[in-house]
Amino acid sequence: MRLWELFMIAVGLSMDAFAVSVCKGLCVKKADGRHMLIVGGYFGGFQALMPLIGYLLGIQFQTLIQEVDHWIAFVLLGLIGLNMVKESREQENEDVCQTNPFSWKSMLPLAVATSIDALAVGITFAFLNVSIIPAILLIGITTFILSGVGIRVGNIFGVKYKARAELAGGIILILMGLKILLEHLGVLL
Repeated sequence: MRLWELFMIAVGLSMDAFAVSVCKGLCVKKADGRHMLIVGGYFGGFQALMPLIGYLLGIQFQTLIQEVDHWIAFVLLGLIGLNMVKESREQENEDVCQTNPFSWKSMLPLAVATSIDALAVGITFAFLNVSIIPAILLIGITTFILSGVGIRVGNIFGVKYKARAELAGGIILILMGLKILLEHLGVLL
């Protein structure tokens, strides 16, 4: 998998974290570097950890399903992407502004919830023989940066971009899954 493809997957995966970060940005009167580091650290850390766990699980089954690995990658990325597109259309009233919206009690469940998709992507990476260390570093750093940006965007513009971020992330993941399938079938070179 090429670097630009990994980067597109990283951006797609980080859109859930970006959307939640936008909401977190609404919770503070003035977003500062501390808020950006907390949110970026939680979301970036979990977005890097989950694909590693998925990769380690997937590597155990790689030889058993090598014949259909491209279909698995296509289905997993497609389902994750479709779910993100669906979520972008729903009007949710997420309560991300508790008494302390940046405490570990608030951040930990959100970090886990926004990174579950990355676990499935990690399984896909095992089937595609992706070099996992550069991949998880790219995903973690991309999510860290976009989460920090999300805090600022939410603090300045409000929740206006949350649904658009989820929609864009979903479309990116669907297209990457389709590309993997078409390349394996010989349709794309």
